[in-house]
Amino acid sequence: MPPKRSITLTEAELRLMKLLWQRGESGVGDLVAAMPDNAPLAYNSVLTTIRILEQKGYVTHRQEGRAFLYIPCVQEHEAGRSEVRHMLQRFFGNSRERLLLSLLGDDEITPEELARLKEAIANAPEDPDEEAVPEREDA
Repeated sequence: MPPKRSITLTEAELRLMKLLWQRGESGVGDLVAAMPDNAPLAYNSVLTTIRILEQKGYVTHRQEGRAFLYIPCVQEHEAGRSEVRHMLQRFFGNSRERLLLSLLGDDEITPEELARLKEAIANAPEDPDEEAVPEREDA
């Protein structure tokens, strides 16, 4: 039996998605050319990875002449939320409290980050269907 296909993004997939989110609709050649010099990917690697992203539902394509142009169909913030939910389930038993306590126990948390977390908690809606987003002065 083949392994279960993951809906999360590999590092290579995330690199391509970040390019697509920045650039918008792009061909494989455009993505290869846009790769950073310190982390290039070959044309065939980009083509294979973009096809996997399409199978996973992250991108779609349209044909222009002989070329396929790929378009992200998942927004960056949606992909991030999906990854966090996946991590929350895998490592923290779907407990947001355990995740937050893990973050608070991290020695690398800055006072600014801690203040924003406290503000987000203070502004969190009582009704979980509402969504509160704290205002950030540095945004």
